[in-house]
Amino acid sequence: MQLLDLRNDGIDIQEKVPLSKYTFTKTGGPAEFLAFPKNIDQLEKLVQVTRENNIPLTVIGNASNLIIRDGGIDGLVVILTKMNQITVNGTEVTAEAGARIIDTAFTAAKAGLSGMEFAAGIPGSVGGGVFMNAGAYGGETQEVVKTVNVMTKDGEFKTYSNEEMEFSYRHSLVQENGDIVLSATFELKKGEKDQILDEMNYLNALRRYKQPLEYPSCGSVFKRPKGHFVGPMIIKAGLQGKQIGGAQDSTKHAGFIVNKGGATATDYLDLIHLIQKVIKEKYDIDLHTEVRIIGKSEND
Repeated sequence: MQLLDLRNDGIDIQEKVPLSKYTFTKTGGPAEFLAFPKNIDQLEKLVQVTRENNIPLTVIGNASNLIIRDGGIDGLVVILTKMNQITVNGTEVTAEAGARIIDTAFTAAKAGLSGMEFAAGIPGSVGGGVFMNAGAYGGETQEVVKTVNVMTKDGEFKTYSNEEMEFSYRHSLVQENGDIVLSATFELKKGEKDQILDEMNYLNALRRYKQPLEYPSCGSVFKRPKGHFVGPMIIKAGLQGKQIGGAQDSTKHAGFIVNKGGATATDYLDLIHLIQKVIKEKYDIDLHTEVRIIGKSEND
């Protein structure tokens, strides 16, 4: 069976689609094939066909903390945003990988469950949040995850406990083993709904005030080096506002790189590399990217 044959099973598969339509930076080359499975059965069929035909497989969530190089991605790209069911059972909230973290946090809040307030403004998917151990305003995904359901590259199903996920700063086990996150269950605590929502609305107002949400971006670009803050270093190095092509180090928040118009992924990467080079020269500090960078360059 070939990939396009799966259209007969009702699976949405497209060819040669610009991934800039889906990334938050509005940059990125084409996917050779792009699929939007609606459920685990459809995803399982896609994984099986790619495995049997040696087709490269790349799974992405909401593409919010992601840079896809301008040459695009060979093989099949799977976007999980149609797998987005969220359910509440007592103090537990279970969300499929394609559900937005924001929606999961607000579902919890409306059920009077506290613990995900920090995630109120994180634009990524649950799968991406688990993959990256996403965090904001002093909270991290690992603090509330109870279990994670995955599919391995061989098509097997597993459930990992929090401890088995090997969470650390912007890291998890699935970054290493290639498992596909299917869903996550979050263990929360009962709280006062109005207080929870007030806290989430406050954090979102703070985010709007501090972050350049008026432009496309991939969010915070760099991991925080121990004992240092990235934004102030970039400012002191004279790089805030620096622009290469359409990519600019934000004048509102120096830890963000925004698309001022017409930026390419190459513009983003060139600016990232320049910032890394200058910070290394001035402070002898290696800046590592928090944003995930995938795909091939145009010359590959």
